[in-house]
Amino acid sequence: MSKLYVVPTPIGNLDDITVRAVRTLSEADLILAEDTRTTSFLLRHLGIDKKPVSHHKFNEHATVQLVASRIEAGQSVALVSDAGTPGISDPGFLLVRTCVERGIEVETLPGATALIPALVQSGLPSDRFCFEGFLPHKKGRAKRLAELASEPRTMIFYESPYRVRKTLGQLAEVMGADREVSVSRELTKKFEETVRGTLADVISHFTAREPKGEFVVVVAGKRERKGRDEAAADDETAKPISE
Repeated sequence: MSKLYVVPTPIGNLDDITVRAVRTLSEADLILAEDTRTTSFLLRHLGIDKKPVSHHKFNEHATVQLVASRIEAGQSVALVSDAGTPGISDPGFLLVRTCVERGIEVETLPGATALIPALVQSGLPSDRFCFEGFLPHKKGRAKRLAELASEPRTMIFYESPYRVRKTLGQLAEVMGADREVSVSRELTKKFEETVRGTLADVISHFTAREPKGEFVVVVAGKRERKGRDEAAADDETAKPISE
């Protein structure tokens, strides 16, 4: 059926792809890829003999209308990024929005994304959280960090190995070095690692060891300070019940 299929791809381990995703890529008339070399490697691994077409943040503004027209003409199009789910810190939003505006059906397959595994294994509250993706590199960075200092929900960031030390240091400056954090790198890959502790602990870890791989930083939200009455009530509740 002619529609846009948003297809998640493995974030590291190539076995982390669904049977449905493989079938969709096999049957699609056109596969749009963030990096055709990366996607070609995956397609060969899956035994799919197709040549993907480039679709990335530098050309998507010029191509989305053409892609939408091809779908309207009867073609099925599969959109993939280099790793994970398109549209999550990757190209995809613009094409999806264009298809929605033109009344074209969009079907998003469930699958790999880095933020959920990192959140779940962090040990930090996962019932309510906010995903911040990559922080601004320069303009607006300090302002955004200041705004997040009082965020009560668990926060999730993506970061590169080249800036992760700087980011952890800035988080400590704004939120306090004793704020809890969990940092995962190279998720699903051979050298996967998760480091947990305070920001001070994790900064020390990556000061002693060169950061390598792609990082997901999970930071605890700000805890609300309890008033005297609430604290006293908690203390009373915590006392053992006498027989």
